[in-house]
Amino acid sequence: MSRMERRTFLKESARLGAGLVVLKSGILKAGAAPNDKLNIAVIGVGGRGAANLDGVKSENIVALCDVNENNLAEAAKRFPQAKTYTDWRRCLEQKDIDAVVCSTTDHTHAHISTWALNRGKHVYCEKPLANSVHEARTVREAYLKQQGKVATQMGTQIHASDNFRRVVELIQRGAIGTVSECHVWCTRLPEGGSYLPDGGPVPAHIHWDLWIGPSPFHPYNPGYLGGCLAWNRFWDFGSGQIGDMGSHMLDLAYWALDLRFPTTCEAAGPEVNPDTCPQWFTATWDHPATATRPAVKVFWYDGGKKPEFPTNLLNRDELFKGLLFKGDKGWLLADYDYRMMWLNGDMTHYNPAAKEMIPPSPGHYEEWITACKTGKPTTCNFDYSGALIEHNLLALVAYRCGRKLEWDAAALKATNCSEADQYIRKTYRQGWPLIG
Repeated sequence: MSRMERRTFLKESARLGAGLVVLKSGILKAGAAPNDKLNIAVIGVGGRGAANLDGVKSENIVALCDVNENNLAEAAKRFPQAKTYTDWRRCLEQKDIDAVVCSTTDHTHAHISTWALNRGKHVYCEKPLANSVHEARTVREAYLKQQGKVATQMGTQIHASDNFRRVVELIQRGAIGTVSECHVWCTRLPEGGSYLPDGGPVPAHIHWDLWIGPSPFHPYNPGYLGGCLAWNRFWDFGSGQIGDMGSHMLDLAYWALDLRFPTTCEAAGPEVNPDTCPQWFTATWDHPATATRPAVKVFWYDGGKKPEFPTNLLNRDELFKGLLFKGDKGWLLADYDYRMMWLNGDMTHYNPAAKEMIPPSPGHYEEWITACKTGKPTTCNFDYSGALIEHNLLALVAYRCGRKLEWDAAALKATNCSEADQYIRKTYRQGWPLIG
């Protein structure tokens, strides 16, 4: 939290008294990995790719790939022994690769992950895992077909934080009773607009056709290359805020409430723009009851929209993002690095001294590296994260259709809306099949 937010929390804590419980949290440092080293290919080495390179630099970096030769040259200075590529399809042909880290634009995540999995490679892929509901399902199924022979992890790094683990424990141990709703928001304001005009000749260091990859062709414009906020808003390249921040924020709700596939989904926003994701957006999913909890509703808000807060809890205007769990015994508010409970009564129903259910993480990258070497499960494997991203992107389908969807997850179909099919699945340029 910012200094101002922390000051506000302290003031509210003092004012509200015993009804408010503030719990300490922190993010653990990475631990040491086993000695045997993996041969890793990193695809996408600028931006998030550079951060991911740092995350796996303890291993043997044997291949580097990027459509921007300047990014590639910088990475090659750090790892001169690695072979270099501009086309990830050629990169995946290198015989000595054990594992792949995918840090490209969203519209190639599913392709790279699926191709790598089908070649028996371990995969770490940045969020979101896919750019359509069907892509998310395809990546998940490609992973499951490997029957435990490969390790996977989606790059939701906050999942490894101690705070997320303790929030999950509080919810699953009933600290706020039976949860019926979870409200999740991020108030970042997307730019919107239309696909960019022709920006002139492609610079010599940019392989534009490879950047476009499987998506419909658009002429080069440097405005697409300014990081995820530059290209993420376009339907052909990204999935807006629910694809970006929703991967992190909804992850905690998904984990804590043990969610899988919803039965219905509806969404609202401004008039649909054929080029870009909505500048504000709300969504609701209905999740059926399970053996361990009753039915639950999950809500998403972005573009400045936020849920209503319990009376006198906090000044919601100061909270850029967060999650608000509603239970029959109180509320729990959380973000990356804090958690707060507002209870209807005392805590006699809950034992705060109980032993931790979820052990600390050695670090998000370390989990994956260890899993690659030992078979130990990761917490964001593609079974879990594929279902999460499928869930999130279904809301964009409902928004574009303009109606509440009755969802048959097994058939990957909205049973009451045939129009949804065109948004569930994408078509790809020749030479860029999803499964290769």
